[in-house]
Amino acid sequence: MADILVVDDDRDLAAALAEVLEDAGHTVRVAHDGWGGLKALDERLPDLVLLDIEMPSLDGPGMAHQMFVRDVGRDKIPILLVSAFMGLPAVARRIGTPYSAPKPCALDRLLRMVDRALVEKKPPEPRFEEPPARSQ
Repeated sequence: MADILVVDDDRDLAAALAEVLEDAGHTVRVAHDGWGGLKALDERLPDLVLLDIEMPSLDGPGMAHQMFVRDVGRDKIPILLVSAFMGLPAVARRIGTPYSAPKPCALDRLLRMVDRALVEKKPPEPRFEEPPARSQ
């Protein structure tokens, strides 16, 4: 099936997600913060990144930004945001990913979103906001 990287600081949840995805036939690696996720990308580019938003050290949006500005290829990996963050839709828009699922999420819904992302393979299209115009 697919190679999936799960990046979530909640170790129990990350392990549970990995188990569910492995049961669905995927190869899964886990990292517990954005820096660990970027290190995992250095080792091998996955087909999909499942990314939490709020994490210590380097959060999900920070990791996504680093994916855009680092080595070529990382910016082409679809990102599925999986988070309990109240502003999840706004962060998904800013990162430019059409794939997001709130925590907690029904497993069948999450697996459908994973399947959709793997079929569509739509990379993020970040929306960099223009700074407000200065008045003179």
